[in-house]
Amino acid sequence: MKQILWFRRDLRIQDSAILAKAKDEVLPIFIFDKNILDKLDADDKRVTFIYNSVLELKSKLQSINLDLAIFYSYPKEVFTKLSNQNFDEILCSVDFDSYAKKRDEEISKILPMKKCLDSFLTNPINCLKKDNTPYKVFTPYYNSLDMITSSKLQTYQTPKTLKKISFDYSFVPSLEDLGFKKQVLPDFLNKTAEEVIDDFLPKMRTYQKDRDFFNINATSNISVHLRFGLISVKKLFNQMRDIPNSEFFIRELFWREFYNYILYHFPKSEFENFNNKHIPWRNNEDEFKKWCEGNTGTPIIDAAMRHFNNTGTMHNRIRMIVSSYLCKNLLIDWKWGERYFASKLLDYEASSNIGSWQWAASTGADSVPYFRIFNPYTQSVKFDKEAVFIKSVIPELRDILPKDIHTEYGLTNNLLINYPTPIIDIKESRLRAIDTFKHAKTKDKL
Repeated sequence: MKQILWFRRDLRIQDSAILAKAKDEVLPIFIFDKNILDKLDADDKRVTFIYNSVLELKSKLQSINLDLAIFYSYPKEVFTKLSNQNFDEILCSVDFDSYAKKRDEEISKILPMKKCLDSFLTNPINCLKKDNTPYKVFTPYYNSLDMITSSKLQTYQTPKTLKKISFDYSFVPSLEDLGFKKQVLPDFLNKTAEEVIDDFLPKMRTYQKDRDFFNINATSNISVHLRFGLISVKKLFNQMRDIPNSEFFIRELFWREFYNYILYHFPKSEFENFNNKHIPWRNNEDEFKKWCEGNTGTPIIDAAMRHFNNTGTMHNRIRMIVSSYLCKNLLIDWKWGERYFASKLLDYEASSNIGSWQWAASTGADSVPYFRIFNPYTQSVKFDKEAVFIKSVIPELRDILPKDIHTEYGLTNNLLINYPTPIIDIKESRLRAIDTFKHAKTKDKL
């Protein structure tokens, strides 16, 4: 047996499905995919993180007498060249978004592909209702899973009999060769996944309460490592099962599973409203630009977006606030926000990003009711009473009283600062959104 082990979003050697299922002679590879990289800005932080992780993977493979061949090309070109070297098949981890499916369909015509479920805990094919139709609501889906109450999940072991195929493993492109500039990453991305988890464990006792407060660091910070497979989700699940008060965190892991499940069973939801509602969006381009730049005149929205633009990170509570503001108060199509997040989120995952945006827009599976609209001022005072986060991002507000920051139009008449006038009235835009969604018509089903 002669196999290509195609690492993609599983950049590790522990609990690795493709290493565990490999036999005999193997060629581990990673492709810096030009189809993806050509669409990114030169200062995209994710590329620096992935690049560092790929080099680390190469080193770890060498430690078990294997290696990693690195390519900077189009996948079709890579496998067309490799197809002449008598490989029996490609082993890789399955992915479910539209680009991945089209890419894999193309590659499977060149060489046989065997896909492993390695980025998620559950196989979407198996989790069905009694009538063999997919769940559309999270709680019954979650309650149907045997693994919630089962013992630890079995992890993969790497065979010691794998043989490294003779190949030129020396090519290691620089970031500059890939067309990117090295970026300064947030501190937590300079740590291993295990170190990030160790930092989080003392916070578990108060996680359910504290996770909503965006002025404190109460979340796990593990989503980026999980997205690119620096740790397996099975290993994370097993470790958390042993930790007191971890039930709520584990439930959050299964929201990630649920959104992947929805994307698998309803692939059109990547591009269309899941609930088939036709929403007459306003899609004001100037307002969208101000939302993107953090110049809406609403402090929590502006701080959130400016911080996001600088770091590629956004607290989950803030994600809900800014997405509600865009889709409800501004009546801008969730797909605009989803694409903008996709361009910058360090932990971008198609299924979770799409699912979360459709949730906020009241168009998705088990989404928030259309009449539930986050008031950004109420949210900011509730979860950051002293405006610590806002002041840390917006220097001109550092000497302003928190009550003025948390009050609509509270900054409008302040002659001491130059701050944008709010582009919309929260109450009026809320009523407009409710009326718009109330009268939205249903299209043909997906």
